[in-house]
Amino acid sequence: MMVLSMFDRFSAATHWLLASGIFILTLTALLLVKALAARQLDRLRTLHDFGFLVYLRELVRSTRISSLIALAVLAGLTQLALPERSEKWLQYGFVIIFVLQAALWGNRALSVWLERDFQHHRASNPSGVTHLLVVGLILRILLWVVALLMVLDNLGFNITTLVASLGIGGVAVALAVQNILGDLFSSVSIALDKPFVIGDFIVVGNFMGTVEYVGLKTTRLRSLGGEQIIISNSELLKERIRNYKRMEERRVAFQFGVAYETSVEDVERLPGLVREIVLASSDIVRFDRAHFIAYGESALQFEVVYFMLTDDFNKYMDVQQAINLGILRELRRRGIVFARPTRVVHVAERAGLGEAYGDAANIAPRRAGPAHAVSSMPSPGHRQ
Repeated sequence: MMVLSMFDRFSAATHWLLASGIFILTLTALLLVKALAARQLDRLRTLHDFGFLVYLRELVRSTRISSLIALAVLAGLTQLALPERSEKWLQYGFVIIFVLQAALWGNRALSVWLERDFQHHRASNPSGVTHLLVVGLILRILLWVVALLMVLDNLGFNITTLVASLGIGGVAVALAVQNILGDLFSSVSIALDKPFVIGDFIVVGNFMGTVEYVGLKTTRLRSLGGEQIIISNSELLKERIRNYKRMEERRVAFQFGVAYETSVEDVERLPGLVREIVLASSDIVRFDRAHFIAYGESALQFEVVYFMLTDDFNKYMDVQQAINLGILRELRRRGIVFARPTRVVHVAERAGLGEAYGDAANIAPRRAGPAHAVSSMPSPGHRQ
């Protein structure tokens, strides 16, 4: 019995030594393979500009040492005579380690793709940044949900029941955070539909500014006054949005009036004169029309329409100023006067007395006899 006991102890010690040796050899081999693969991929990356090499290199670098140690430990434990229950948990351990490491690889590959696309869209299409953020968030959630379900399925849980319970719980959570989810879906709508991008100047309701950031919940504008305006995405999409950055050309219409004393010949010449002034103001102007359009209360009204072939507001103001100065200069040179709001009062004299119409009501008749005609519209208080 003693000999058998010593033999069993020797055999157990041998198995443990063998398991330790396999653990050390496996871990060493895995670390060497990782180091050699990373070095070889770095060398190939410098020689060839292949996009897939970036993904392979990052996948190797994202392999956790803890995962390698766990694999080495499991490889060593396979050399031991374990109970059936322990072997079952050993299999579970292999599955969990593999699934988690695969999820880490997928997450790293997703990060590399997002970073590369971010650099590509940053200058050419700023709206792609928001689009990538939303897509990246959704893909990461799906990745880890699938990994979790795979682990639970291999551990023996009923996935169908779990998914059904998650669906019911998801409805309750959605009702509780519906405002946040509304902003999130609005962000997805902005990213996909792209009504504006970062850098666009937009007007939303009573607010206007340049888009600085489009997030999952809010959009931030920098107003002309310098302050930052933060609007929730759901409220933003409920308003009408004017995007001035996408204006290909700006239609400009303005009016001016000249005095009624202006001669007919000058009135006829004014549209052609204004046309020459508009065309001479800049080479980014397309003249449309100039007309004498109406008889105003105190002026002969002219309307001018032209198009700016750029969306730059400062250039538009420069051109408008040049046109205004050109019109003012030409009208002054020709002796044409701009109309100003005026009112002419015609005063009728009282027959025989030379009294002004406004004082006629205060003058009483001198003696009895026929009453004098004062006005066809007697002033209040006057008795005939």
